[in-house]
Amino acid sequence: MEIPLSEKMRPETLDDFIGQNHIMGQSAVLQKAIKEDKIFPMILWGPPGCGKTSLANIIANKTRSEFIQISAVLSNVKEIRSVIENAKKQLFNFRKKTIFFVDEIHRFSKSQQDAFLKHVENGLITLIGATTQNPSYEIIPALLSRCRVFTFNSHSKTDIIKILNRAISDKVNGLGRLNLEFDSDALSYIIKTSDGDVRTALNSLELAAFYINKQCEYKEDKKRVTLADIEEMLQKKMLLYDKSGEEHYNLISAFHKSLRGSDPDAAIYWIARMLLAGEDPLYIARRMVRFASEDIGLADNNALSVALNALEAFRFLGYPEGEGALVQAAVYLATAPKSNAIYTAYKKVVKIVDNTGTLPVPHHIRNASTKLMENLGYGKGYKYAHNYKGAYVPQDYLPEKIQSHEFYKPSDRGYEKIIKQRLDAWKALKKSIKKYSS
Repeated sequence: MEIPLSEKMRPETLDDFIGQNHIMGQSAVLQKAIKEDKIFPMILWGPPGCGKTSLANIIANKTRSEFIQISAVLSNVKEIRSVIENAKKQLFNFRKKTIFFVDEIHRFSKSQQDAFLKHVENGLITLIGATTQNPSYEIIPALLSRCRVFTFNSHSKTDIIKILNRAISDKVNGLGRLNLEFDSDALSYIIKTSDGDVRTALNSLELAAFYINKQCEYKEDKKRVTLADIEEMLQKKMLLYDKSGEEHYNLISAFHKSLRGSDPDAAIYWIARMLLAGEDPLYIARRMVRFASEDIGLADNNALSVALNALEAFRFLGYPEGEGALVQAAVYLATAPKSNAIYTAYKKVVKIVDNTGTLPVPHHIRNASTKLMENLGYGKGYKYAHNYKGAYVPQDYLPEKIQSHEFYKPSDRGYEKIIKQRLDAWKALKKSIKKYSS
């Protein structure tokens, strides 16, 4: 498989790294730590394509420690434990430390973060986490307190033009061998549409280069790339299509309804129409993530993961390879069993909360953390489910005023059929006990 230009052009040394001068200047703590190979636990926080993974790549090349990299999107607790075991062997056998780089660390659950917390505390591993989300909300406090947070900014126009020119001239990893010459307004357009994301800018540059090279395959002199060429490739201006106009909403509506209607052929057609028209692929991916919860829910547990993985796959691959991941996800969602039970249940709950306000928590399920609370009846009469057969015991959990309400009604499709059977059995047990008690 062809490696994307954005991967080929990743900097390998500190001298190659462009941008983020506020944290990567000559006298900065981070640059000094990398040069002296004295890496400490840290979180790299910033928008996509700002250099977080590239910096980790430089650390990997520079350090004498064992460097292990994983993606939180694709990893689980078992893999984390494997990393920990390997770190122990490196330390015991070779007196070698381990640097553990976790990309998209905000995707790790609390239990996954807990799995390596104590090993960060005792120094077995040096954690480097990269995230696009605010670490204050996504990283558990105990782990965050042991890491230094470095905030990355979107790349400036000056930074991106340097990176693009390097990619154009590089004859080993870049586009130098293609003998291309980009007009300044063509590069400016690429920069404008990348919105500070270097990965997006490089993917756009590569797409344009591929197109022009094919058009001029037998031309030996310098091939000129104009603004019109870039617009044709990145926008694909089509009749009756405007990203902010009616046809934009018509096409995404057609795509969404085709998925809901379980028609994979129509789904592929509409996603192709949008991609060829220049729609933002990440917008399409986000809509599929929403669809997975809104129209499939628990009827297929894998739907949400498939949609999220397609989103990350496109971010990693870019154009044109990443389009296949989006189409794959669209076909999966279209052919998955459908249920809007989760979506409907939440809407019902929101309506009830609006109508009834903040109803008090029943005393038996309150937390009796002090003697006073215990004396007031907090936790009195609570039945611990694991002490009963099947880890279930009939008990009221809703406020008294709305105990008769039923919000979630699973369908009889996919996995929700199993959930429905389980809930029906519990309801029958609860009903029989209440009847016996009365």
